[in-house]
Amino acid sequence: MNTNDCVIRLEKREEYRDVENLVREAFWNVYRPGCSEHYVLHVLRDDPAFVKELDLVLERNGRLIGQNVFMRTVIDADDGRTIPVLTMGPIGITPELKRKGYGKKLLDESLAKAAGLGYGAVLFEGSIAFYGKSGFDYAAKFGIRYHDLPEGADASFFLCKELMPGCLDGVAGVYQTPRGYYVDEADVEAFDKEFPPKEKLKLPGQIF
Repeated sequence: MNTNDCVIRLEKREEYRDVENLVREAFWNVYRPGCSEHYVLHVLRDDPAFVKELDLVLERNGRLIGQNVFMRTVIDADDGRTIPVLTMGPIGITPELKRKGYGKKLLDESLAKAAGLGYGAVLFEGSIAFYGKSGFDYAAKFGIRYHDLPEGADASFFLCKELMPGCLDGVAGVYQTPRGYYVDEADVEAFDKEFPPKEKLKLPGQIF
């Protein structure tokens, strides 16, 4: 499908609820019954680590069909340094337009914008099958470990992309997830009541 019929731009404040609903639709029953990503986005916008210059939406024919956000975080290097990096997400596409190229377009242009702002690397939890097509690799290949993950545990979900090639040369250490991603389930449930009711389903492939 031709994905040149859309534009990527900054999110507007008056679109916040529409974008939260888009995220809710994109993630509903995907990783768990229901979802929490729309509330996570709601919380992250007020987090000091939130990168407002990378609060992006994808618009097609005047309709919002996707979004992506980035957060500043760090790698606690084994040699005592603190290495600034980015993490990403939630990133979502409206369900009926998934697997049509819009997600990759949004991802690639988002990463290019992040590189243009001078950020060196993005670390992220995701599937190598999709994100590998945009240059992500396993973070372990860069010597970066996921916090609180036992030694020897499967870390194939933990991905990394250097936006500035070589910026992680000589860096080994532990990545820290921004605290804003950790939300209380009761708060998620209360927030979700502000949206139209949807059925929560336990489906094959969910991880929670």
